[in-house]
Amino acid sequence: MNFEGFCGVRKMGPESDREERRSVGQLGRILPFVAPYKWMAVGAGVALVVAAGSVLAIGQAIRRVIDHGFGSEQVLIDQYFLALLGVVAVLAAATFARYYLVTWLGERIIADIRSAVYGHVIGLSPSFFETMRTGEVLSRLTADTTLIQTVIGSTASIALRNLLMFLGGSVLLVISSPKLTGLVFVLLPVVILPIIIFGRKVRRLSRDSQDRIADISSYAEESLGAIQVVQAFCHEAIDRLRFGKVTAEAFGVAVERTKARAWLTALVMLLIFGAVDAVVWTGAKDVISGDMSGGQLASFVFYAIIVAGALGALSEVYGELQRAAGAAERLMELLAVTPDIAVAAQPIPLPECSAVAVSFREVTFQYPSRPDLPALRDFNLDVAPGETVALVGPSGAGKTTVFQLLLRFYDPQEGKVLLDGVDLRRADPTAARSRIGLVPQDPVIFAANARENILYGDPDAGPEQLRAATDAANATEFIEALPDGFDSFLGERGIRLSGGQRQRLSIARAILANPPILLLDEATSSLDAESERAVQGALESLMAERTTIVIAHRLATVLKADRIVVMDQGTVVEMGRHEELVARGGLYARFAALQFGSN
Repeated sequence: MNFEGFCGVRKMGPESDREERRSVGQLGRILPFVAPYKWMAVGAGVALVVAAGSVLAIGQAIRRVIDHGFGSEQVLIDQYFLALLGVVAVLAAATFARYYLVTWLGERIIADIRSAVYGHVIGLSPSFFETMRTGEVLSRLTADTTLIQTVIGSTASIALRNLLMFLGGSVLLVISSPKLTGLVFVLLPVVILPIIIFGRKVRRLSRDSQDRIADISSYAEESLGAIQVVQAFCHEAIDRLRFGKVTAEAFGVAVERTKARAWLTALVMLLIFGAVDAVVWTGAKDVISGDMSGGQLASFVFYAIIVAGALGALSEVYGELQRAAGAAERLMELLAVTPDIAVAAQPIPLPECSAVAVSFREVTFQYPSRPDLPALRDFNLDVAPGETVALVGPSGAGKTTVFQLLLRFYDPQEGKVLLDGVDLRRADPTAARSRIGLVPQDPVIFAANARENILYGDPDAGPEQLRAATDAANATEFIEALPDGFDSFLGERGIRLSGGQRQRLSIARAILANPPILLLDEATSSLDAESERAVQGALESLMAERTTIVIAHRLATVLKADRIVVMDQGTVVEMGRHEELVARGGLYARFAALQFGSN
């Protein structure tokens, strides 16, 4: 387990070199996701304007009631108060429409963003995940999208409503008393200054807080994903301490962010309402002197409170908008990542046949995370249609890299990889991979039932094909013995199965896919002797009609291969049948002597 970055130094790959450049304008990058629902957004905007206008109209109603209602007939008083009730009813209806529409928009747009980000990331090449932690991606898909959802479904609406209230209230303040309004706006810069100062600090701390949350998610995902190893080495206490340190760091940053936001809100409120107090005191003196009516002062106070409250709300949501802006940038950065494996503008179609020729021509390749250490050097290999070739060699010889390039998870820096003479760079990666069946040494079992795991090889396969695949992989008996048979939930990563059972499911999946090329990475290594014999027989009948490349560490599994290719340091050092290679006394002969005792 990799603990770097959690206790002290933080390593984020491409994340670490970015500048702190968050602004509310970054939220504009999610507008393409809003465009399909523009009429819902327009409806929400209309409801927003109507609601803000209704609130502002209440001030005029108050003015008329005070100046004309109390000294008039009962009928006029009734009319004034009925009109006020009507305004409130309109306000309630508009508020309902605004809340429903903006909440719907928030849920819908975030669902689209999550789908877009996941759909993009799952198509990126493995080189991306060499430098980007899975926990970081998960944090962006969950925590960051939740922030944006809050903005679209609530904060943005509150900000726009208060902006309208501020602008409309300011206009009505001027109408009510230009003198007092001038005094209000003289004091306005005193309120704006703390927003600028503390806003920058909140922006920086918000970014730090999101990064620490990503640390928590990443650490928990890594340790819980390896829970058996953690417990087997009695590492729980150490992991608790380290996770506690990660959460403590996240808490510390969150407290700093909260403190900055609290100062921002408190100072703004103090300054705003202090200014309102001074203005109302001046207005009260004007009423006494007869320069303005009591209704004018009442409506001015109402609008002053509206403007002050709107400005205070704007200052509070500004921090939320900045946090969401940082989240939007992080998500858009994922969407902006271009796959290293490019699809040709006009892909060359691959031939449809039961067996395919595979060729590696002068291939040199280095992994992006190890650019100075070639995994393959001038590697050449030709596999004829229907031929079975075994790759043998010490760890780090480049055997797995051959599979990685053939699946086009990477492109070589030099040379070509060909299927039936077609350069994989010129072919559609999906079309190429659909012709390859992979049985990895460490089988991947998804948190689903047995049926769904096997149908991963061919989702359209029928019950008869499914049963034939499990029969061939010697898996039917143990699957039917499960509590719910093929519908039994297998647990996360197939934890409810033994290692051999997981491998047999993986083999059944590859058999069901029925590909012209088979890649077997020590496919029977986890099986007991009896199961190995049964599965090996099934694989041999399957391999007879297909091009097969086998990675083998146990030489007994490749004795029947048409050719054995011995690799060392990324190149081919020997090639031939078992007996020929043993007779040569080279690297393979040493492996054979170690495993068979003599020969």
